[in-house]
Amino acid sequence: MKLSIIISAYNEAATIGTILKRVQDAPVGNWEKEIIVVDDGSTDQTQEIVEDYLRTTKTTIRFLKHPVNQGKGAAVRTGVASSTGDAILIQDADLEYDPKDYPALLDPIERDVADVVLGSRFLGQSHRVLFFWHMVGNKIVTLISNIATDLNLTDMMAGYKVFKSSAIKKIPLQSKGFDFEPEITVKMAKQGWRIYEVPVSYQGRTYAEGKKIRWWVIFSVIYALIKYTLATPSVNRK
Repeated sequence: MKLSIIISAYNEAATIGTILKRVQDAPVGNWEKEIIVVDDGSTDQTQEIVEDYLRTTKTTIRFLKHPVNQGKGAAVRTGVASSTGDAILIQDADLEYDPKDYPALLDPIERDVADVVLGSRFLGQSHRVLFFWHMVGNKIVTLISNIATDLNLTDMMAGYKVFKSSAIKKIPLQSKGFDFEPEITVKMAKQGWRIYEVPVSYQGRTYAEGKKIRWWVIFSVIYALIKYTLATPSVNRK
């Protein structure tokens, strides 16, 4: 089977080379890797570093670039549309999530007990201690998400997600920014997907280290949850 790994990057020159090496080295068992980098209109040296990495390592990583910055959701949509794998894994380029967690993320897919697997930062793995209010904001949006979808997720905004391609490619995704997270959560719940959460390690960045999410994102996420909950019809759960 083939695993498409989509790496969305925006101005990640400081980390993109390292994450490419970690993704290439990550254990995936019998899966064949298809690595797709989507540069979302970076204005730093992200593109040059990726191209240099490809030249020096002679890898078959696919590189796609948006002419202007559109947002994480748009980058993920571009990657999904161009992927050819049986499963699709979303990987951030900022080193907050460790590709060594791939085996745990892939296990429910391999056993055919899940259509989507979410990596949770709150299920017991080690993590870097950072901002209290980030944690509070995440808990709030996860609670609202669970009320809206009748799920019991612990980390709706988790960066790690693995989907069966046959499932995600049936979903008409619209979001361009971080509202991708609530959109896909609502739509997978409404479609009755089998959902698993697994613990993942997390090394969150500070703003000085390049973290891009700001406090106001919580309001756009809540708005997106309400919008997609009202607009998305339900089907019978599996």
